[in-house]
Amino acid sequence: MTPDLLAVAAATKGFLPDDEAAALHAAALSADGGLWLEVGTYCGKSTVHVGSAARRRDAQLVTVDHHRGSEENQAGWEWHDTSLVDPHTGRLETLPSLRRTLWDAGLDDVVTAVVGSTQQVGRWWTSPLTFLFLDGNHTEEVAQHDYAAFAPHVVSGGVLCIHDVFENPADGGRPPWNVLRRAVDSGAFAEVSTTGSLRVLRRKSTPFA
Repeated sequence: MTPDLLAVAAATKGFLPDDEAAALHAAALSADGGLWLEVGTYCGKSTVHVGSAARRRDAQLVTVDHHRGSEENQAGWEWHDTSLVDPHTGRLETLPSLRRTLWDAGLDDVVTAVVGSTQQVGRWWTSPLTFLFLDGNHTEEVAQHDYAAFAPHVVSGGVLCIHDVFENPADGGRPPWNVLRRAVDSGAFAEVSTTGSLRVLRRKSTPFA
């Protein structure tokens, strides 16, 4: 990425270490053009890394989030940020931050923000994907839903990235790890690389299970 884009990403609130961000960007660059999907946007830090790769690969990136924050972002939890609370609703609201991030990064023509839960979007999503990044809600129910709703749309040779994957339960929650195991054990995806908690996989040319 250019220094300007790196500066935008660095200034954006989020939970993506630099080494994982670089690996995510590289994984996106390895994908074909076409339609890409990011599940879990927050304020757009990862969106800058994936979106800049999408521009280079002549792809369009859709990023899906309800923008009210996950459980750990709510009041009383460790990752709650009071500066992101909407005084009108009293609830977390990250959409304005994303819009500013996309503007500063010059990615408005590459990234389409879909505001809604994955349960809503998953009901009507039918488009094939050459790249999928799963980084949404990390409860078991929702993480498994997101994989089941969107991973079948990844085409043969397409890239799947899963964030916050920890093999050791002491290091983090289990749902993303369970999704990784489901993807690999199904035979539909093969692991390509690991950087921190980011796992990169590639879709095999086998029926999806």
